[in-house]
Amino acid sequence: MKPKLTGKKILMFVDDIYEDLELLYPKIRMIEEGAQVIIAGSFKMKVYSGKHGYPCKSDASFDEIHSNEFDALIIPGGFAPDKLRREKKVLDITREIFNSGKLVAHICHAGWIPISAGIMKGYKCTSTPGIKDDLMNAGAEWFNEPVVIDRNMISSRNPGDLPEFCRAIIKMLSQK
Repeated sequence: MKPKLTGKKILMFVDDIYEDLELLYPKIRMIEEGAQVIIAGSFKMKVYSGKHGYPCKSDASFDEIHSNEFDALIIPGGFAPDKLRREKKVLDITREIFNSGKLVAHICHAGWIPISAGIMKGYKCTSTPGIKDDLMNAGAEWFNEPVVIDRNMISSRNPGDLPEFCRAIIKMLSQK
C-alpha cells in the first residue's frame, strides 16, 4: 500500500514532561505514511525526557524553524505544553501555521499552546477535561469526543484516542 503522506513535512514540539505516547505514536504513524517529521525543542539535539521517562532528541531548535516549511503542526500533550506556551517563538510558529490554513492538531493538555497563541476563538475542539475551562474561556466550544475536526484544527482528549487522532490527521493531510 502506497504511503499517503509522501512529500509532507510535519512539525512537532517537545520539552521535558511531554506525554510519551502522544509524541511517539503520531511521529511513528506519520513516518509510516511517508511524512518527514521534525521534532523541535528549545535546543537542537537535546534529549528531552517524557512524563514516563522515554527520551526524545530534538531535530531542531525553535529558532531554526520556519513555519512556511511545514504542512502541519502536531502538538503532543503532557505538561510540556504549559512550559512551551511561554516561548514566544512557539506561539509565533503555531499562529503562522494556523493562519496560513495549515493543520494544527493538538491532544490532551496540548490545547494550552493554541490558547496562548490566541487561535481558539470560534473553534470546536476537545481536550483532557482538565483544560476544558481554559479552552472555553479562550472562546472555543468544547466537546467530550475522541476527535473533533473544525476547519484546519484537529483535537483529541488523551492517549486512548490516538488511533482516531492519527487517522483524522492522515486523512486531512492526504486530501491536501
